[in-house]
Amino acid sequence: MRINRAIGLLVWVLALAGCDESADQPNGFAGLGSQAAAFSQVTPGRVFSFPEDHGAHEGFRVEWWYVTANLKDGQGREFGVQWTLFRNALKAVPEQPGWGNQTIWLGHAAVTSATVHHAAERYARGGVGQAGVSAVPLDAWIDDWRFVSESGNPNPLARMHLHASGKGFAYQLQLTSDRAPVLQGDQGYSRKSEQGQASYYYSQPFFQASGSLQIDGETYQVSGPAWLDREWSSQPLGAAQTGWDWFSLHLNDGTKLMLFRVRQQDGGAYLTGTWIDAQGVPQHLSSDEISLTPLASTEVAGRTLPTRWSIKIPGQGLDIQSAALNPAAWMNLRIPYWEGPVQFSGSHAGQGYLEMTGY
Repeated sequence: MRINRAIGLLVWVLALAGCDESADQPNGFAGLGSQAAAFSQVTPGRVFSFPEDHGAHEGFRVEWWYVTANLKDGQGREFGVQWTLFRNALKAVPEQPGWGNQTIWLGHAAVTSATVHHAAERYARGGVGQAGVSAVPLDAWIDDWRFVSESGNPNPLARMHLHASGKGFAYQLQLTSDRAPVLQGDQGYSRKSEQGQASYYYSQPFFQASGSLQIDGETYQVSGPAWLDREWSSQPLGAAQTGWDWFSLHLNDGTKLMLFRVRQQDGGAYLTGTWIDAQGVPQHLSSDEISLTPLASTEVAGRTLPTRWSIKIPGQGLDIQSAALNPAAWMNLRIPYWEGPVQFSGSHAGQGYLEMTGY
């Protein structure tokens, strides 16, 4: 997700924060183009520091910890798992304990198979111990949903535990990685528009996941690649941006690819991405290096969404077609959107995740 992607899911808390623009003024998808001058601003040249940057960033309005995993069981059946924690500051004031805390937390979790999609959400107020994030050890939680590192390891992302549950599903996964986080965009400065809206953005796309998941009473032992996206910002979109299409892809040769297209009211789009080689070295991709084209659509929840895509990056010899594992992977939550695993073939093969908002 990713602006990662997921910031639009915070519209309900942004409404609580109270935009200072009138109702008839455009303010971007889910209000994320509204002005946030009182909050900390995203500027180029930030020096990232780990493990500190795994934690929360006071002063910024929106932030998230976003995990997706593409999994298979011993019989080759395919599944997808999503786990996300969002932080939203209602006011640009220091954190404080108790009910006067001005932070709202939102959790999303989902599992997807070729025939089933289940999703759930949680809400919490900051300052009362119901949700939060610490950096060392990395521990992100809301109620009993948790993304937590094993203690004693100087690299919190080396070994993580992930679990959540909802109606019809649950999962308990261990995630391991032996690579450093990857900075997206320009050394972690990720632009979202030609006007300069941006976020700080890094990923750990080299997780390997294993564990169990339960769907409708059946338990599956699963394993496969997983991806963490971390972003924070205060005004990440332009006023005329209406939604996005976001890919995180695991190529079978070990390469990783992140792409997103932020759509605009005038029919244009802001398109960019990152090519990450098998050793973890990123290469920024500009819009003229990418071709991202919808090929086929699916009617889901009264909406028409592109669930089959052509993706081309000529400079890398990439020419693939991506298709949803389950085209009906609609997140029927308070803020609805589409999110699910994809498979692709062509010049390269592999799997990944797609998120689509604003349809």
